[in-house]
This record gives sequence, structure tokens and C-alpha cells, in this order.
Amino acid sequence: MGSVASYFGQLCGKEKKQEEERHLRANDRPFNLSYHYANNAIKTSKYNIFTFLPLNLFEQFRRLANAYFLFLFILQLIPQISSLSWFTTAVPLILVLAITAVKDASDDINRHKSDNQVNNRRVNVLIDGELRNEKWMNVQVGDIIKLENNQFVTADLLLLSSSEPLNLVYVETAELDGETNLKVKQALTVTGDMGDSIEALAGFTGEVRCEPPNNRLDKFKGSLTLDGQTYALDNDKVLLRGCTLRNTEWCFGLVIFGGPDTKLMQNSGKTTFKRTSIDHLMNVLVLCIFGFLASMCTVLAIGNAIWEVNEGSVFTVFLPRESGAGAGLSAFLSFWSYVIILNTVVPISLYVSVEIIRLGNSFYIDWDRKMYYPKSDTPAQARTTTLNEELGQIKYIFSDKTGTLTQNIMTFNKCSINGKAYGELFDFARQRVEITEKTEKVDFSWNQLADPKFVFHDHSLVETVREGNPEAQAFFRLLALCHTVMPEEKKEGELFYQAQSPDEGALVTAARNFGFVFRSRTPESITVIEMGKQVTYELLAVLDFNNVRKRMSVIVSSPEGKLTLFCKGADTIIYERLHPSCNKLMEVTTGHLNEYAGDGLRTLVLAYKDLDKGYMDEWKKRHHEASTAIDGREERLDELYEEIEKDMLLLGATAVEDKLQEGVPQTIEQLAKADIKIWVLTGDKQETAENIGYSCNMLREEMKDVFIVAANTAEGVKEELQNARRKMCPDTAEEPSVIKSRAGLFWLQKTECLQDERADGEYGLVINGHSLAFALENNLQLELLRTACMCQTVICCRVTPLQKAQVVQVVKKYKQAVTLAIGDGANDVSMIKAAHIGVGISGQEGMQAVLSSDYSFAQFRYLQRLLLVHGRWSYLRMCKFLRYFFYKNFTFTFVHFWYAFFCGFSAQTVYDEWYITLYNLIYTALPVLGMSLFDQDVNDRWSFQYPQLYSPGQLNQYFNKKAFVRCMIHSCYSSLVLLFIPWAAMHDTVRDDGKDIADYQSFALLAQTCLLVVVSIQLCLDTHYWTAVNQFFVWGSLAAYFAITFTMYSNGMFLIFTSSFPFIGTARNSLNQPNVWLTILLTSLLCTLPVVAFRFILTQLRPTINDKVRNKVQKEVVPTPAPRRPPARRISTRRSGYAFSHSQGYGDLVTSRRFLLKRPIKSRPVLYIQTDSPLAQNQPQHYRTITEEAEEAQSP
Repeated sequence: MGSVASYFGQLCGKEKKQEEERHLRANDRPFNLSYHYANNAIKTSKYNIFTFLPLNLFEQFRRLANAYFLFLFILQLIPQISSLSWFTTAVPLILVLAITAVKDASDDINRHKSDNQVNNRRVNVLIDGELRNEKWMNVQVGDIIKLENNQFVTADLLLLSSSEPLNLVYVETAELDGETNLKVKQALTVTGDMGDSIEALAGFTGEVRCEPPNNRLDKFKGSLTLDGQTYALDNDKVLLRGCTLRNTEWCFGLVIFGGPDTKLMQNSGKTTFKRTSIDHLMNVLVLCIFGFLASMCTVLAIGNAIWEVNEGSVFTVFLPRESGAGAGLSAFLSFWSYVIILNTVVPISLYVSVEIIRLGNSFYIDWDRKMYYPKSDTPAQARTTTLNEELGQIKYIFSDKTGTLTQNIMTFNKCSINGKAYGELFDFARQRVEITEKTEKVDFSWNQLADPKFVFHDHSLVETVREGNPEAQAFFRLLALCHTVMPEEKKEGELFYQAQSPDEGALVTAARNFGFVFRSRTPESITVIEMGKQVTYELLAVLDFNNVRKRMSVIVSSPEGKLTLFCKGADTIIYERLHPSCNKLMEVTTGHLNEYAGDGLRTLVLAYKDLDKGYMDEWKKRHHEASTAIDGREERLDELYEEIEKDMLLLGATAVEDKLQEGVPQTIEQLAKADIKIWVLTGDKQETAENIGYSCNMLREEMKDVFIVAANTAEGVKEELQNARRKMCPDTAEEPSVIKSRAGLFWLQKTECLQDERADGEYGLVINGHSLAFALENNLQLELLRTACMCQTVICCRVTPLQKAQVVQVVKKYKQAVTLAIGDGANDVSMIKAAHIGVGISGQEGMQAVLSSDYSFAQFRYLQRLLLVHGRWSYLRMCKFLRYFFYKNFTFTFVHFWYAFFCGFSAQTVYDEWYITLYNLIYTALPVLGMSLFDQDVNDRWSFQYPQLYSPGQLNQYFNKKAFVRCMIHSCYSSLVLLFIPWAAMHDTVRDDGKDIADYQSFALLAQTCLLVVVSIQLCLDTHYWTAVNQFFVWGSLAAYFAITFTMYSNGMFLIFTSSFPFIGTARNSLNQPNVWLTILLTSLLCTLPVVAFRFILTQLRPTINDKVRNKVQKEVVPTPAPRRPPARRISTRRSGYAFSHSQGYGDLVTSRRFLLKRPIKSRPVLYIQTDSPLAQNQPQHYRTITEEAEEAQSP
């Protein structure tokens, strides 16, 4: 459709040029409108009231089968050709088109409603010097708009000013990246000085030049020109549509991108119409069937010509020919007549039934109570009804991490203080006790400022702290002082912490609950409530975190004048800087750290050092000199930090859990048993991703090796990938084994399939974003895939949304396997749309991924039920349905083919015309639907017990070209029996009263009754799971057949509609004869006994996994869910040592006086980031004292 629209656009001269740079001027609509930028209205709907009918019909007739049935209908209107009435095709065709049109219209109406709801939201826009309340869709590029707290960001804005100090604003980006922690943006000082002055803002005429619209969420390049000065713009000065303003009273922004140009909409990408592999196979099969139909009709047309020449003249006495009509014309007309008669090889009811089955299986997903999440009142939802059976064929799962595998909630779990471990519970036999929701929690009611949400189970730690243990108190004092968290106290005693990373918040909250409450801070002090007493520490310095230092320190002075350095950081970094007297304690603590890492916890080591006042004064002097130096500033500061952060004393270690969603490890284990490979694609850094890998049991200590690919050049990446591959399989060939073939409709599509290679043992692969960029280049894609597919687990970290989609595309292209992507944020949308199946996690992290997904639910653990139960059943049912459907229709049609040799190839039908019309609509429709909606080989518990049952779907074993050919052979045999047994039985036979019964109508009735009984028995043989509905459908359909037959062959119908019901009295004359019923019995036995025998022998000699499990089911009781056992303790030397933000820290902002200068007097948190300061230039962090600040401002 896009190409058609593009073509008409070119004709009308409206083809839009590719935008290379965006140029706009604030408060100048005429100037901006001259560039024809998109306004802020969005449109996701496909139709309007005028285009719906033509466009929808055009789309429907693009489906090969619909176009074919339209062609058939036209043929049936030609009386010289058609031996069947037009309604036999018209009624089903109109029904199918109407059902599909109603479904499409309903979907599009919902899209229109959603668009209108968003477009009609209101926002304050500065127009002609005053603020006006306008609809979102009327906002134009270059407008200045005012946002207030908790409002959605209207469009992509350049931040101009805000109510917060330093022109900061806080935004929640859950809709974009699924992360719930707040992000900080900061306006330029030159625009921030305008504040909320409407006069100043209305007179603002800055010009912005920036990049054209794109989908990169983490990058923005541009410049602002104001009063002849040019200022650089980056991502930190831009608010993106989809964010929500938090903890900020107001802010003003300049619209840069609107509506479809916003990064949110650009990331939505084009919705591609997804089709299942069975759909693609059916298209190919339908094409083959058309070819087969044409060849059958050709054979019969040639037969007609020969018959006309040899025998036709005998019949001209009572069937005179029209003038000029010879054998050639007769054969030509006969060809088209047989096209109409034999069209039941591809009946239109096939497509109706497929849609009903898919819809039914989608309802099962929607109604499944075991996939309902009560905490957020979120049921599972099948947002697409056309992909269910593909859920039973998944080979690769691509998962996001944050919010998908994890809850993005950090909890203080365990700690080691002075060599003693806390946080675990033991019974009397000193055996570990698993902590569950029922385990008794520590009572913190003695602490009025405790966080009520904080949960801890080890009572001994509280007792130790309350007894006054100096090491334990120093431990929590450190946690309360050494951080850059900002407190917010909305009501007396109600504390809220705003942390730059969730881990820091968890540690400060832990200290708060154990009696060391971080209450408030100023640039030069920190106030802590220590065991009920308020203590104010003078903050002398913050030695901040960066990715090289991997530690953070604060230097404080107690009210008594005691100077102390508190430090926390990665164990390897801190251990190098400890006093030799700590060696023994270090060994014990290392043992605890290994245990924590084995449990997948994030660890930090805490240390302190008492400082001498004289030394501190001298160090501060040297520090001031170093921080104001022009040359070698960074090196000199690093030396000073190294000097003071040594000979520290070890306090202990913390262990924070990046809380996984419930059931994630078990789900991953189940999916691995089903031979589904899981790749984690995350924007997080390597340590985080690795840690989660271990927590989820994706990476395991037992693995022979976990390869890290982190090279910075294409050659380096290639070498690392090849070395990993050679280590996994030394005998592997240097060149990849790629099988090239053709597929698709008319075999026009070229495919390449990379052959699987087996590794010697289990391995994992972790690859960085910059290395992945090289690996995704054309010449390295196969190398990446070869290595990655040999590994049990693949984790890609620091990846962009575009790279996520590229990884999925590469696997789709070279592995020819069915892929599934699961995520929860806008950064996962491109991956979700690229995969065959997209799943959105609908939790608290925003709905952008859900809106683009095919299926959604609230918890990752429901994925195993979606695939192993619903997906497998859907695939099984669809395959069974297709095999049976093709069998019953080929059998029906082949009887016509054989009969042609007995009727002079005259296109006479074997069956009554009404039987032909009702065969697929009434007589056989409901039983096969019953089987396809309710059948299951084993129940859901056995499906979980044996995940291996899933593998036949991945290998496409239940329905493929071979299965289709077997159906045809089976049909061919059945049709021969169904024609010749009734024909031989009726030949020259008489009724028991001596009257003749060997006429065409009696034969037709017998043949069609035998056919219906045989296909009904075949259905019963195929059904594994019987319900009352199945029974009703099978027996009801047979009863309906006899009732309709007796009615239609009655005298009354003949008298009313003489020409339409010519089979008067046939039923009562034939069906009261014993030999007719014996013929039906004989035919049924001859058709079904070979099938039963063949299946019995096959099950004995070559049983499938389904046969084995079903055999077990008959002998054993239903398995109960396995009891939960505490996980075995594993020890690990790999650990993630950090509790800091991914980027450099913000100690400079914390110790800056300006951060407390409020415009309105109110309590507002300042989190982090000061992009106008040297911090933005990635310079080293240094502390400021109050006395130095004035001097520093004047320094070069």
C-alpha cells in the first residue's frame, strides 16, 4: 500500500523530500510553516469512512484464495459452463469478506478512538504573547509550550526554563525505555534566565538547527543561535514525547519535532503485516493445488474430446448439439465446468474455519486465569488473532532485561559486618532455611522514621545494631553518609529518597531502617538521625565515582571534630587500598562475597579511615592547587585521591538484589528444556547484564567458559569471535556452511540457511554494543551467528533499539527459525516489530511496547504457559485441522474425478447439488471446528512436565509438504473405495420388493452417505480429547444430514420448488434397504481399517515424543506441581561490584551551593546532572569547600 500511495503522491507532485536538517525559529509560525513540517497530530488508523470499502476489498482480494473464488463466481454466472448454481460460491465468499471487513473496521475504529484521545489532550501554548489552552494536534513546530507537574510531554521539546534550581527538570521515561527511576534534564543558562516571564518568552527569537527526525532515543545534535551567539544542544536539553514531568512545578519548552516526527513515533516504525509459517506454506500449497486442479481439468477435458469423437454421435438423437459445436468447443467448456466442480479442493470455508480457530485460541489466552496478574489487575491479552500457531514453533527468544526479567527494584538483601554474615536464616541443625512471604519479618516499629516497605528477616542484625556494636553502627553510618542521594520530606517523618541509581537508594533505605536515617543535606553538611539522636556532620569533600575509580568516598567531620573518610566500591579496588592489618578479615569477607555473587547479588565493599586534622588541612591545600591547575589537572587529582584513599580499615560488604520477576529462572530453565534459545538484548552495562545472567541461571558456573567480546575494531571482533568458536569446536570448518534455496510464492524468494554446529560442552557469550555494531556488518554477520548459535546463552549489552532489531533480523535471515521478542519499553518496539511474534510486558513501566505487541501479559513467567501450553496446543490443533480438512475435501473431489470416466466427461456431479453446497458449510464444518478448538494431546500439567513435547513444532513436523502429500495419497485411496464399492453394490441391483434401485439418484445418495460416514469416523480417530461439545457436533452433524436429506427429498419440497429439488423420494426408497446399510458399513471398514493398522504399527516401531508421553499419561496420575526447594548454594568469584549510576557521579552538584537556591520556596529534590559545568565534559570529579567556591569561579 505504501508504494501505491507513493506513486499517487508523485503524480500529484506531493512527494515529500528527504529532510536533511531541521531549521526553525521560536515564536515565528509563518517562517516554520514554510518548511511544511508535520504538526503534532498523530494518525495510526488505516481507513476513513470513504476509503474503507475500496481499500479493504482491495486488501482482501490481494489474498490469492479470495481472488480465486471471485473468478469462480464469475465463471458460475456463465450458463454454458456452470453445472452448479451461483450461490454455492457467492454465499460463502460474501460471508468471508463481510466477517473480515467487520473485524478490520472494529480494529480501525479503536485506532481512531486512541488517536482522537491523544490528539485532543490540552496544553498551554504561548501564542501572540499570551498562554492559550490548545489541543495537542494544533501545536506547531516552533511553538513555546508550558508543562506542569505530572503532565505528559506534548512533543519533542528543547527545554528553555524550569521552576527548579539550575534549570533542572525531572522526567519519568517509562513509556520510552521501561525504566521507572527519574532522569534529569537541564536547560541552557541563557534560556533558563527567562524563568516563567511570559514577556521574555514571547520575545524569544532563538533559531534552532538540528538533525532531521530519527529514532535514536539516546542522541540529539543541534545548535541554538541567539543574539549572534551559538550554543551546542545535546540529548540532556531535550524532553521527548512520551515522558512524564515529575517533581517539577513547571517548565517551558520549544517544540522541535511534532506528531509523526517525534522520536516516540519514529520508534513505533511501520506496522508490518505478520503471517505465520503455516500461512506461507498454505499459500505455496494452494498454488500447487491450483496447478494440480488445472492438470486434472486438462485430463478430463482431453477425455471429453476423445469421448465426443468416439461416442458422442450416439447421443445426438436425444441431446442435439448446437450448430458449430464440435469436440473442441465441448472440451473447452468441459475444462471450465470441471474447474467449478473440482474447486472444492480449496474451499472458501477453509479460510473461514482458520480464522474461527485462531479467534477461539486467542480467547483461551485472554480467558486464562493462570496468566492473570491480580496485583495490577492485568490479564493476558492476545492483541493479534492471526499468529497463535506460530507460538508453538518458537526457536529463538530475544528478551529485554530491565522491567522484563527484572522488576527494576533493588532490595538490601544481605551483608557482612566485621566478618559476620547477616541476612540468612538457619534452623537448629544449622541448615539454611528458605525465606518466603510467610517468613517472619523484622519489626522496625521502634524506629519511627523507618520505611514501612523495607523487608528484612534476620533479627540478629537489628539486635547487634541496637546493642551498640561499634562496627555495625559504623557500617550503617557509612551507608547513611557516603552517597549522592537527595531527600524529600513532604510531611513530617515521611521521607522520600531520589537516587541517581536504584542500588544507592536501597543502601540508604537500609541504613534508615537500621537506625541511621539520612534526613537532610546542605552543600556543607549532612544531617543523620543516629539511633534516635540527630547528628550533623560537616561535609568536607566528596571524592566521586567514575568508571575508572569504581569507588566513592566522602570526608566528614563529626560534631566532636573527628575526621573520617568513608569509602564504598568494588571489592578488587577497595582490597588494594586496605591496611595490612585487615588481611584476615578480608579473607572471611571474600568468602561471603563469593556466596553473595553465587546468589546473583550485587556486591560492594565498605571501608573507612580516620584522618589527622593537620594532614587534612595540608591535603585540602594541595587539592585546591590541583583542581585549579591548567596542565595535568586530572593526573594530579587522581594522585591526591590515591594518596588519601589508602591504608583504609575494612568494615564489611553489602549485597543488593536486583529483584528478578517471580519465576524467571524456572521459566528460563523450562524454555531451555524445550530447546528454545534465549538471547538477552539490554541497554545496561556489562556487569549488570552478566549478573542478571547468573541470577536467571542463563549463565552458570558449570559452563566451560563465558566469552566476552568487547573489541573496538572490526578485525578485533572477528578475531575474538573466531577464537571463541575454535575453542568450542576445534574441528569446525573455517567457512560457514550455508544452504541456499528458494521459497515463497512462485519460489521467487531466495533464502540462506546457516547450518547448526555443535559445541563441545556448554558456553555463554557476552557481547558489547560497540563490538556488536561491527559484528552486524555484512561481512561479520555469519561469524557472529556461528559463534552465538553454538553458545547456550547469548547476552548483548549496551545495545541501541536499532541494534536489537538488527540482531533479530540477522537470526531470521540466516537461521530460518521462528523468533519471539519480549520487552516492556519504547526501546523494545523495533525489536518487537522485527520478530515473528512480539510480546509486551504490561506492568508499571509504560505501555509503549504493549501497544506494538502481538501478545501482552504482566509477568515474564507467563511466557512458558503462552508457549508450552497455548502455543503448542494452537499449533497442534491447526496442523490437525489442515490435515483433516485437506483429507475430507480431496476425498470429496477425487470421487468426482473418477466418476468422470463413467459419465462421458460431461461434468455431471456425483452428488446432489444441495449436498455439494452444504458439505463444507454444515455437514462437516462443526465437527472439525470442535476438534480444532478443544483437542489436546496431553493436559497443561503434562505439557510443563515434558517441555520436550514442544520440539516437533520447531521442526515443523505436524504439517509440511510431506504431510500434505500423505493426505493426498490417503484421500486418493479413500475416494477409490467410496466410488467403486457403492458403484459395484448398486450395479444391476434391485430392492427387496423387486423394484429397480440402480439409478443415478440412488447411487448419488449412497455415495454421499458413505463419504460423510467415513470422514466422520476419520475425525473420531484424529480426536484425542473428547468433550460434550465434540460429541454433540459429530452426532449432531450426522443427524442434521439425515434430517435435511429426508426433508429435501420429500414430496412437499418437490411440489413447491420442482426444479431445485429433483431427488424426490430417493431417500425413503434407498435407505430402507439392508444392502444399502451393509454397503455403508463395508465402505467405512475398508477406508478406516488400513489407517488404524498403519498408525498402530507406526506407534510400535517409531513412536514420537507425543506417543511416549500419552502412553505414560494412561499409566500414571496427573503430576502435581513440583515442591519448591531452596536453591542450592553456589559459590562464585564473578561479581558485580557497584551501586552507582552508569555514568560519572554528581558529587559536584551535591556540594554546590546553588542547588539549594529555590525560586519558589518549596521542598524539591535535586537528583543529579549539571551539563553546563565541567561535569558534562567527562572531567574528573573533585570536591568544593565553601571558602573555595568564590575563588574557583574566578579561576581560568
